[in-house]
Amino acid sequence: MTGIENAQRSRGELGRRVARRREELGLSRETVAERCGLTPGYLAYVEENPAYLSHGAVAQLADALQTTPGVLHGTEPPQQRAPESAGGLPEPLSSQRCLDLIARGGLGRIAFVVPGDAAPTVLPVNFAVHNDTIVFRTAPYGVIAQHTHGHVAFQVDAIDPDRYEGWSVLVTGRTHWISDPLELREIRKVRGIRPWAGGERDTYLKIVPTRISGRRIPPATATGDTTSAATTERGDRGVGEGAET
Repeated sequence: MTGIENAQRSRGELGRRVARRREELGLSRETVAERCGLTPGYLAYVEENPAYLSHGAVAQLADALQTTPGVLHGTEPPQQRAPESAGGLPEPLSSQRCLDLIARGGLGRIAFVVPGDAAPTVLPVNFAVHNDTIVFRTAPYGVIAQHTHGHVAFQVDAIDPDRYEGWSVLVTGRTHWISDPLELREIRKVRGIRPWAGGERDTYLKIVPTRISGRRIPPATATGDTTSAATTERGDRGVGEGAET
């Protein structure tokens, strides 16, 4: 690997650390950009591309993300909080904040009941968010496709065990098979709906939320958004339930 390739790889890893740390804190790009004097668009570019940043810019980003330049560069481990040092108090998240946190998709867990089983089944799936619904692919004759008709629960989280902080979002709603040709054509354009597991997984399903809730445990030293998040809309958002397809 050449020196140029090494530099590009290092910059790309820095951007991923910035994005991961921002999401751990539950901060929007707009908030972080305002704190460190960047535009939200350029911060998005930094997170998604191997962009060059000056030492001063990295220091400002580190300050905005309550960490150090070394942690962002990957040259030092995240500072660990002693177990006896309590983190922040759990804060409820508004339904819109929950949707913002899971908007990039990724890996979630779907919970449903298989008839005859004594307890719910919980399985991981790769998902995307499209028009405020959870969309994922599965095998047409698999356990998910066969037993998720009706109400299900869907959970996503981001946890930093070293810092005793993170967030969790829980969505409950109805699962619908996506069979309309026009809707399928639109859904197939959505990035991120690509299962890790191999095999035939061309059945598209969506979860239409009826309730969205979440909470986060912020860093003990968090300021700014910690206060605003605690005073924003609390509780869950109920949305209309549609008929099953």
